[in-house]
This record gives sequence, structure tokens and C-alpha cells, in this order.
Amino acid sequence: MADVAKRAGVSVSTVSHVLNKTRTVTPETIRAVEDAIAEVGFTPNILARSLVRSSTNAIGVALSAITNIYFGEVVRGVQLECARHGFMAFFADTEDNANQQFEAIRELHERRVDGMVLALFPDPEERALTYIERHKIPVVFVDRSVNARFDQVVVENRKPMMELVSHLVGHGHKRIGLISGLGGLSTTIERVEGYKEGLARAGLEFDDALIEKGESNIEAAHDAVLRLIAKPRPPTAIVAANNKMTIGSMQALRESGRRVPKDIALVGFDDFEWADSFDPRLTVVAQPCQEIGVRATGLLLKRIKEPERRPKTIRLPVTLKIRNSCGCC
Repeated sequence: MADVAKRAGVSVSTVSHVLNKTRTVTPETIRAVEDAIAEVGFTPNILARSLVRSSTNAIGVALSAITNIYFGEVVRGVQLECARHGFMAFFADTEDNANQQFEAIRELHERRVDGMVLALFPDPEERALTYIERHKIPVVFVDRSVNARFDQVVVENRKPMMELVSHLVGHGHKRIGLISGLGGLSTTIERVEGYKEGLARAGLEFDDALIEKGESNIEAAHDAVLRLIAKPRPPTAIVAANNKMTIGSMQALRESGRRVPKDIALVGFDDFEWADSFDPRLTVVAQPCQEIGVRATGLLLKRIKEPERRPKTIRLPVTLKIRNSCGCC
């Protein structure tokens, strides 16, 4: 830093302020320091700096199936907000496995991240929550609600699912099947509740035979739809409770020779980039995925600065996108 300061014609403290963004410095001085850094080949020692400041300016992000389009957009939101505040994000895929989730959280913590954004997978032993509370790790949960002790950013689930069912009822459907998600997740529970509320509001009796477990993945949803349509009284419409299960449902219906929506209607929870390009175009509930990441990161940075602040739950609205897989023209 002394070499950089000498080359740039400034003090060592000015070089520090430029590197750490701890004080306003003129654009001309910033350019002079950056040019000097390039000329002398100086690389800041991030580890040493973090030891002095007790902060790494990094957060950990542990989600299931980062390759999932939904979580990919959440991650994009996290990255955008991190970049805006000069933070780095480290990512881990929990694969919705309690053991892998615990190890990811522990390893991120050992790498001294300042806080974490997590999509929690239920663990009967609650190892993740216990570890977080024991070590007082700043954390914000996304997608799946946990409890009021923690900050969380989630979306509305019950009402949108109820609206999907009501929309299908409006098209004359009385036997509406549901491909439900992974058991134990708050999103699965809330969407099943919304499905039942939609039936009740329409005066339709709930039939347990019309719910099949899709386990939140393509293959299981494919098999679940085949089971549904093989029943003595199959549904005339199907609701898939996430994007992967919508794809699996469409695959199974095409494989069985059923045309959507002429032979059977199909709607889903989660929009995705090519849902409007399918034939038919898919009617779905669209979640503000990127906004979830942005809001969660902003909330986490506040938690890092104010560890004693009261926990906050942000529940974002969603959008019902009517296309024509439901029977609309």
C-alpha cells in the first residue's frame, strides 16, 4: 500500500479509503490509485483485512437445486444486491437433503461469511436452526417460511392457488387434480390448503384421490399424472404446484395422447421463461423470483448491521398469468 501511495502521490490512508470505500474520494484520486495498483501489481489481502475488520463482506447462499430456473432467478437477485453494496456471495446447493444442508451451512460459517440466505429444508432434528442460533449467524430465509424468530422473504401461496382452482371451476371443471410438492415444505402445505379452499369456495367436495405427490421434480410429477389419469374417475383439469412438476405433467399428458386443453386443462404454480412459448401457452402463477433475492439480501445486510433488530417477514404478492392451457382462448 505504501508503494501504491507513493506512485499515486497520495497518503496510505487515502489508498485504504479507495480500496475499502470508507470515505468519499474524488474520481481523479480513485483513478490515480487504481492506475498505481495496476502498475505495481498490488493485490489486497482480503483475509488480513477481514481479520482486522471482523467482516469478510461476503454472504453465503444455500438453496436447493440452484439449476432450477426459480432459484436461479433468486440467485440473480442476490448477486445484484450484493454487487450494489460491495459484497461477494458464495453459493451451495443443498439438494433438499438435510445432511447436505447442515454441512453447507457449517462450511459457509467456517469460511467466515457475514451472514446467509437460506431456503430451509425441514430436518426433524433441526440441526440447521440449532447451529444458526448457537453461533448467532445473521440469516434470512427465502421461499419456505420458518417461524417468526427469523427474517424471511416468502410469497403468497394460499390465495393464488385458490384463484387457480376458481379459474378452472369457471371453465366448468368439477374434478380438479393436484400434483403436490415435497412433503414438509411450507410452500407445499400452503398450496394444498389453497387448493382445498378453492374447492370449498366453489361448493365442490374435496376428494383425496385427486391429489398425487409430485415431490417437486419432473420425474415424480410425470408418474403422478399417469396415476391420476388412470383412475376410474380421472380429473378434467390438473394443477401442478411448481415449475418442474408442470413440465413433468405436460410430458405425461403428451405421452398418454391427451391434448391440453382440449382433453384436459393444465395450470401451474411458477412461471418460467418459455412457458409463454409452449403449445399450449401455460396458465401459471408467476412469482417475483429476482425480487425475492434482492429483498432477502437487503434484509440480511440490515441484520448484519443491526443484529438485535426485531425479525421481519416480507410476503410478496404474485401474479396470475392467464394464457390458454386452462381453456382460455
